[in-house]
Amino acid sequence: MAFDGITIANLVKDFKEVLLDGRLYKIAQPEPDELLFTIKNRLGQYRLCVSASASLPLIYLTEENKPSPMTAPNFCMLLRKHLQNGRIVSISQPGLERIIHFEVEHLDEMGDLKKKKLIVEIMGKHSNIIFCDENDQIIDSIKHISGLVSSIREVLPGKPYFIPQTQEKLNPLTVDRQTFIEQVFSKPADCFKALYTTFTGLSPAISHEICHRAGGHADLSTAACTPEDREALWRAFSEMMEAVKEGEFSPCIVYENGVPAEYAAFALTSYPAESRKEYDKISPLLENYYAEKNMVTRIRQRSVDLRRIVSTALERNIKKYDLQCRQMQDTQKRDKYRIYGELLNTYGYSATPGDKKLDAINYYTGEAVTIPLDPQLSASENAKKYFEKYNKLKRTYEALSELTVEVKAEIDHLESVSTALDIAQKEEDLVQIKEELIESGYIKRKGGSKKVKITSKPFHYISSDGFHMYVGKNNLQNEELTFKFAVGNDWWFHAKQMPGSHVIVKSNGETLPDSTFEEAARLAAHYSRGKDQEKVEIDYVERKQVKKVAGAKPGFVIYHTNYSMIIDSDISGIRRID
Repeated sequence: MAFDGITIANLVKDFKEVLLDGRLYKIAQPEPDELLFTIKNRLGQYRLCVSASASLPLIYLTEENKPSPMTAPNFCMLLRKHLQNGRIVSISQPGLERIIHFEVEHLDEMGDLKKKKLIVEIMGKHSNIIFCDENDQIIDSIKHISGLVSSIREVLPGKPYFIPQTQEKLNPLTVDRQTFIEQVFSKPADCFKALYTTFTGLSPAISHEICHRAGGHADLSTAACTPEDREALWRAFSEMMEAVKEGEFSPCIVYENGVPAEYAAFALTSYPAESRKEYDKISPLLENYYAEKNMVTRIRQRSVDLRRIVSTALERNIKKYDLQCRQMQDTQKRDKYRIYGELLNTYGYSATPGDKKLDAINYYTGEAVTIPLDPQLSASENAKKYFEKYNKLKRTYEALSELTVEVKAEIDHLESVSTALDIAQKEEDLVQIKEELIESGYIKRKGGSKKVKITSKPFHYISSDGFHMYVGKNNLQNEELTFKFAVGNDWWFHAKQMPGSHVIVKSNGETLPDSTFEEAARLAAHYSRGKDQEKVEIDYVERKQVKKVAGAKPGFVIYHTNYSMIIDSDISGIRRID
């Protein structure tokens, strides 16, 4: 996942097709480090979003507008003064750098034709949007970088603009075969790492792809490469660079378990075809990719309060449970004290005043035992003391036998809520989890407020054989799926002895094929606490065998007759329809 030089090359190609000769109709600055340009030309109207955010620098074409502040920031006002109604005459990328130059032609106050440059640098935390005159002198920038911040380059009004050479990397578009062989294979590293550390504009993902196209040498050390391996790597590299020069891109997003994991301006053939989603243009790819990523991040942020409540309660209950378990362990001595008391009542006549012990035969086992005595007490008084200890430990044991079960059930419930927070993908999912915490007493309902309307729905998948599969996102959904939605001969799946979702397969009275059983089991593994394990054990049974325990927390069930399988949690090949 990298906004690399090849992604920029793809963007430049697309921008040239639709933005050249376009006029800057509107310039807005919706965020402190983001600009939104509205550009009109003979082809229509386009919006160009440019962000120099340190955490998420982006540039892409979009159809969405964004609200702007009532008073435009100074940098936005400056651009409006110089570039409003200006015409874009050229769009270029120096080498394969993560930089785009927009050259804009406009009329100054005197009516003379002038040219200015808007330079967008997409370089992680060093990203910037820099406005220069035709002589590459900086007029202003969206971020000011003084000498105190960077000893490499100052980005301040009046300073000359240049591209800092902070790394000794080569331009991959101009390198020849001999230089490629000498530079790449002189590095003591794996082949894919040698590629992206030698050439500018190559990300690890693209370097992996080049190695895959060369025969899968990504993790092969450069020192271990044969002459044939070197030639294969050079051919794959030069073919991709030729495609960059010709503008023959094939952008795609790679999904892992339904979540966007990687993207590139070329098809990442090292991943299975079913996990790749291809695009005609790179801008909608970037917009969709980061929108999905942002949604995951936003849900994480929105769930912080709920996670804190759950983790605090979980920590408290775990401490309580550990203490109770230690106390329960201590009660194991109770029978020994009872036997001591009984033996003293039987053999106490042989003890003399002042004895510190009594040797006797345990008539339950026939073994000899030594009973410690308090020399200040008689044998009968020692016996009474042991019976008191026994009765106290017995009462403790009986109380703890109930308490430990209750606390363990509470821990299991909280862990299941924690897993549900990990599964949540939308804000309505969090609403339902919050409602469960309110019903469980962990959150107080605000005075007079009514129970909220629940709009969250289970995940819906279709098996390769056409059977509908449903996955509960939380305990309340699990409860409803299993006991209200499913019927007796539907199939029920759940990860064995760990928090996770209930998975229901609607059988419609038919016999499920093996492939559907396996896909449903993968869903149960993926939506469980064990999703990161290599294999997960899954229990499955007909719905009619699943019972609800009276008084149990929502989603907690019992079943006695079941089947089991051990399977991985990869659901990338299962079609989701919601």
